Amino acid sequence: MGSKAERRIGLLFVLPAIVLVGLFRIFPLAWGFVLSFTNSDGFGKSAFVGIDNYVAVANDPAFRDSIENTLILIATLPIWVMLPLLLAILIHQGVPGGKIFRAVYFFPAVLSTVIIGSIFNVVLRFDGSLNAFLKAIGLIPVDWLGNGATALGSLIAVQLWATFGMSLLIFMAGLSTVSKELIEAARLDGAKPLQIWVHVIIPALRPIIEFVAVVTTIGVLTSMFGLIYVLTAGGPGTATTLPEFLIWLEQGKMNQPGYAAAISMVLFVVMAGLAYLQIRIMSRNANL
Repeated sequence: MGSKAERRIGLLFVLPAIVLVGLFRIFPLAWGFVLSFTNSDGFGKSAFVGIDNYVAVANDPAFRDSIENTLILIATLPIWVMLPLLLAILIHQGVPGGKIFRAVYFFPAVLSTVIIGSIFNVVLRFDGSLNAFLKAIGLIPVDWLGNGATALGSLIAVQLWATFGMSLLIFMAGLSTVSKELIEAARLDGAKPLQIWVHVIIPALRPIIEFVAVVTTIGVLTSMFGLIYVLTAGGPGTATTLPEFLIWLEQGKMNQPGYAAAISMVLFVVMAGLAYLQIRIMSRNANL
């Protein structure tokens, strides 16, 4: 009896959380799934269209461009992982000013993407401070955000700056957990510092590296809307359009919630796969 009563009390405590998750997570997801099979205009007019929206998504040049842009972003993933890892190693080695570096690089993590976008809009626009510097040293100014050849690269650089600090702190935390006994044993075996890093410390950090890689990929897919909106609005053309921004365009500007829901469902499947991968990585690491 006591056990049943305790379970009921426990359920009572978690019930508000269950209701909130159902209301703000599960219900919108289920409604989006239903909506993706309709031609709803968001104002009551709605008819079942089967998989027409999904066929349209597969044949949409804008969607294909957004996927290509996403793949380009993911292709730069080694940079997003290796740069904070290298700086974490330098700080861990005790380079002068290490604490200052850690504080400075973490600063962007406490700023919203809109604020970061506004800052870099001043820096990167054609009449911005970066081009003013280039002209001052005799170089030709570049339309960083208005040129299709440079817009996506500029966006990648800004997002890298925005996420650098969090990745750095994760790697710093990971370095602090590496077994000192293992490092000392390698030294006693005659291993040089570089060999210790390559053959002892980096392999020990593999779970952290995998975690950062997966989290960064998820961030690329879900957290760049603010930067795109402020810096490029998806342009020029579709040069910087990503799936999450395309969803907003179809829903907010084109008034096609059914089509936007279909894109959302495709993105959800990708995100679910990445979440599953992250859970597998964390479970495997817990068993090491």
